[in-house]
Amino acid sequence: MDRFRLHGIAKMATVGRGRASVVLSSVSLQMLLYSNGVYYMFYFLATLFMIIYKSETFTYPSDNLALDLALLFIMAVLEAVRIYLSTKGNLTEEEKPLAIGLVLTIGSIFLSVYFLVWETYTLRADVILNALLLALYGLELILGLFAIAAFVR
Repeated sequence: MDRFRLHGIAKMATVGRGRASVVLSSVSLQMLLYSNGVYYMFYFLATLFMIIYKSETFTYPSDNLALDLALLFIMAVLEAVRIYLSTKGNLTEEEKPLAIGLVLTIGSIFLSVYFLVWETYTLRADVILNALLLALYGLELILGLFAIAAFVR
């Protein structure tokens, strides 16, 4: 018997001697995490190439170049850890890894806002890439909160 929920699809699974267990993992969240992982690889490469382009085309202060590159690589590590913990928490139906993943999402949001607003030079492509990334983060936060609420019940 399938039941639809806001956070995804919950299915009844037979466990052991005919006992039923409800699967609470959010399919929507899992699809979004996978999509975000693929998109972030594109985002990282595009942002890296744009930083290189801007450093060659414009007068880019070396301190700012080092800061932008360091923050981009910190964001990549943070993103890998965030997606891993969120995926683990969602698939194992544990609140703690998913909650840590959501907290790391807030850190990723701040780094994305840095590349959108405070980066030395911001191109139109930067705005488009970061706006899409921020939209994905917002959806992940919402779906993650729904998943945690389902796990806690």
